[in-house]
Amino acid sequence: MNDLSSIENWDDHIFSDGVDGRLYNDQHVFEQELKKIWYTTWVYVGHESEIPNTNDFVMKSLGLEPIIMTRSKDGNVNLLINTCTHRGNKLCSKSKGNQGSFTCPYHSWTFKNDGKLMGQAYPDGFKNADKSALGLKRVPRIASYGGFIFGSFAEEGPTLEEYLGGATELIDRLLANSPSGEIEVTTGYLKHKVRGNWKLLVENETDGYHPGFVHASVFMVSNSRINELYGDKSSSLSRDYGNGHTEIDLRPEFRKRGEELSWFGTNKERLPDYVEQMKAAHGDEKAREIMIDGTPHAMIFPNLFIAEIQMFVIEPISVSETVQHVTAIQFKGSPDINRRLRQQTMGSVGPAGFLLADDSVMYERTHQGLQTKTGYRTYTGRGNHRERLDEDGYLVGDSTDDLPSRGIWKHYKSLMEA
Repeated sequence: MNDLSSIENWDDHIFSDGVDGRLYNDQHVFEQELKKIWYTTWVYVGHESEIPNTNDFVMKSLGLEPIIMTRSKDGNVNLLINTCTHRGNKLCSKSKGNQGSFTCPYHSWTFKNDGKLMGQAYPDGFKNADKSALGLKRVPRIASYGGFIFGSFAEEGPTLEEYLGGATELIDRLLANSPSGEIEVTTGYLKHKVRGNWKLLVENETDGYHPGFVHASVFMVSNSRINELYGDKSSSLSRDYGNGHTEIDLRPEFRKRGEELSWFGTNKERLPDYVEQMKAAHGDEKAREIMIDGTPHAMIFPNLFIAEIQMFVIEPISVSETVQHVTAIQFKGSPDINRRLRQQTMGSVGPAGFLLADDSVMYERTHQGLQTKTGYRTYTGRGNHRERLDEDGYLVGDSTDDLPSRGIWKHYKSLMEA
């Protein structure tokens, strides 16, 4: 079999209805992905609510790069590489906190939380050094949409809104479900490590074919109506927004029900305070529409999954290991629904939760299966005969179709060929 260290023609490995299985487990491919995807495109890093105050900081990552996300005294958000510019020592070891500067434990170089070098121990030895050139390295471009902070190592390229394209509507839809128009990421993260390639997770997040099988036992014991959303009789849609952004649009099924908060597995009588807040924010009719439609189930390429009640951040560790960081979505100023959002997140993806455990087993089994040496290629042709354009010009298919995977791989191919 051919070595994948220098692919010249990606058409030989990525097809309209599947891909070369080796793309999930080849080290050379992974290294190219870091360069051409994680260190070139816009990547979700964190949320503004995680650093609300001056001098707040939180540790993040961008690809394999450790990042300190800070809010300096000028109110700006900074994405700093967590490496001292003297000898390369790891600068900060705390996961979060509030401080105006960082001091390297090796030789005591001190940096402001905007990255500027403040001082050096025994400064007489640095008379010929240019302090302005020795500040912490920064992610060159930072942009925010709806409180979601993205970074890009590419100094030039599309703006964040150009990159998101129609996927901005997904964030807008999420924010519309908050009476204040804002969400908060304040409940901390559950971290799940799986022995599987990161692309398996990206594809799975908007795969509507598997829930009725992989999660069947959960739906059964919980008397859930989720099985109505994912099946060959469902009116739900899969959608490709371009640039790798995809969605399982469950609104058609929720609109058939016509029940406020059915998307959340509850009803308006159980959350009266939230319902009144929504009516005050949007008016009765619009509030009813929003509460019927609910929040999105969408993957913003390459690493942000908005999963109705929670957010997943996908972090590649190696070609064969990935960490999912999961947190409950909180609607700013709405304590009654926020309590239930936290409880349902713990129940579904917490240490004793079933949904993510089900998926994690599938990631690992698939990664193992794809290591076959027999020249395996995947098949993602389900539903390709019924792709069509929606009213906004985006490709849609049935909820169980492989359309999202085809869209992800189409964008992946364009990035890897660049």
